[in-house]
Formats: sequence, structure tokens, C-alpha cells
Amino acid sequence: MKPLLLIDVDGPLNPYAAKPQRRPEGYTTHRMRPTGWTEAESRRPLRVWLNPGHGAELLALAGAYEMVWATTWKDEANDWIGPPLGLPRLPYVDWPQMHGRAPLGTFWKTQYVLEYAAGRPFAWIDDDITAEDREYVDRHHAARALLLRIDERIGLVGADFEALAAWAGRRA
Repeated sequence: MKPLLLIDVDGPLNPYAAKPQRRPEGYTTHRMRPTGWTEAESRRPLRVWLNPGHGAELLALAGAYEMVWATTWKDEANDWIGPPLGLPRLPYVDWPQMHGRAPLGTFWKTQYVLEYAAGRPFAWIDDDITAEDREYVDRHHAARALLLRIDERIGLVGADFEALAAWAGRRA
């Protein structure tokens, strides 16, 4: 069975924290209205920066991984994020609770990532991963795991895809 590749959107694929007046090189601007984006937040649609090359890079990993959205976009990532990147519909983590309490100072997603992985090896790309999350996973998940923190100002870079490919190539 292939390891899971758990993919966050905001940060890894959409470097939302980059300087707003300057789109990162290689990225295209998209305006989106997912259901979570209300007019109370802004009358304008949500600005999302996506790098079309990331879709090809992720698809190149598909032979080594089972890809899964691990984002607050949940299934809407299949409607808004996947198509511009050329990705097929992917399963997604259906968070029981978003932005809730987390054990031992971990990111709120971490406990649910472990539940979803259910003992399987996984790689997880997210901009909110910390040392506490790595320690928690080491203590509570017997299978191999790679937690790859992505800078939300930059997004995924070549070295990240290389690290994912190398990790998937090491079978334990």
C-alpha cells in the first residue's frame, strides 16, 4: 500500500503570506468564492495564487503516493484548486472540528491527520507544522511519517518535491 501524501492548500500551494502587491514568480492569480469565504470577510472574491507547475510535480509523485487533500478547503479543493493545477479529484480529510483544541500544543490538524492515516505511512505538507507536531507524531504513530513545513510566503519549491520523492523511495 502506498503512503499517503496529505496536501494543505493555503501555504504550500497558495503562498498567501507573500507580499500582497507582488505575485510570486511562476504563480497565477485566481479569484475564488468557496463557501467559507463570505461577504462579511470581503466583498471581493478570495485571491489565491497557484503555480501551474505544482500540478505536474504532484502528479509525478502519484505513482509513489496516494494523494489526499488535508486542507480547510476540504472537498472544495477539488472544485477550486485541483482544476487550475490539472489534478484529478482527490479524497480529503473531513475534519471533525476545525480550528479546535489540540493536544500538547500541537496544531489542531495533527490529531485528525493521525486518525485519517490510521497507522499508514504518510507525508504531510503544511505551513503550520511545528516541532511539537513532529514529537506528537513520533509518539503516537508507529508507521513512517514525514512532516514537511512549507513557508507560507514562498509555497512549495523544487527541494520540497525532491524531499517527497526521496522519502517515498525509502521503504521501511
